[in-house]
Amino acid sequence: MSASTKTGPTPAGRFRILLPLAAGVLAWWLAYRNLAAFAAWFTYQVLPLEKGSHLAAALEFFIFETPKVLMLLTLVVFAVGIIRTFFTPERTRRILAGKSEFIGNILASLLGIVTPFCSCSAVPLFIGFVTTGVPLGVTFSFLISAPMVNEVALVLLFGLFGWKFAGLYLVTGLMVAMVAGWVMGRLKMEKHVEEWVFQIPGGVEADTGAMDWPARIRAGWDAVKDIVGRVWFYVLLGIAVGAGIHGYVPENFMASLMGRDAWWAVPLAVLLGVPMYSNAAGIIPVVQALLGKGAALGTVLAFMMSVIALSLPEAIILRKVLKPRLIATFFGVVATGILLVGYLFNAILS
Repeated sequence: MSASTKTGPTPAGRFRILLPLAAGVLAWWLAYRNLAAFAAWFTYQVLPLEKGSHLAAALEFFIFETPKVLMLLTLVVFAVGIIRTFFTPERTRRILAGKSEFIGNILASLLGIVTPFCSCSAVPLFIGFVTTGVPLGVTFSFLISAPMVNEVALVLLFGLFGWKFAGLYLVTGLMVAMVAGWVMGRLKMEKHVEEWVFQIPGGVEADTGAMDWPARIRAGWDAVKDIVGRVWFYVLLGIAVGAGIHGYVPENFMASLMGRDAWWAVPLAVLLGVPMYSNAAGIIPVVQALLGKGAALGTVLAFMMSVIALSLPEAIILRKVLKPRLIATFFGVVATGILLVGYLFNAILS
């Protein structure tokens, strides 16, 4: 037996790892539970502003939601950053390769929740999947699920709306990813992938199984610095827009534009959402404000899904590997699924 066999952390080493984590979680919880009281104190005692005014309502919303969203982001990105050390893109491709298309669509949609993804990584992920034998439809299930049904979206929805809304978004988002990917697979459009993609040899999986827990925790902190560092501006921008809607838009005003009684509200929401370029952290505070002003749930869901899952920058990036007809088909199939989700929930909740 080799004398260099790797062993895990000693009890003292584990204690040094867990004690700061436990202290950090306790501090996080104490701060989080007092955010509403702090926002009210700062708005009406420190500033002070008159209760009931538009400016006071907008500022209280902004002061409360900004630390709330950023704290939720930090906690969940840290946890999922650790989980992602077990699900590298290479391992994800290996799991999906060789599966039947139906099982592959389900697995790809589920793996999209915890796998790193952004529009800028669409091309390398697409190439990696296709060149390792993952069917085209399964690849699209992953490309839809990863940005739309990710941990950031779910934790923000849970923090702002509760588990029922988060669960609703999770189920509908996964269904759109699974069904759209299955439809794309049935269309047999492999000939509309650029020929050079299939000439690239498959990659080799990196060995991440030997990582110890200190390394995984460092990966969690690295994920926080990377992801939160990239999205904080969008968070502030989204909350600022939401604060403006919350403080200045009259109650039920949005019902006339995005209400369930207007048949054109859902397609209009999708058309408005596609040109926008935002992530979940930026758009969810806007969604919260829209719902508070009378917008219908189905319409808002369709708007949010179209902003996150479909964007013009993503289409431009994917043009490197896909021909225009396949990109148009991809957008059309996903948009149709999002429209059906919007109309379905508007009908159920009418």
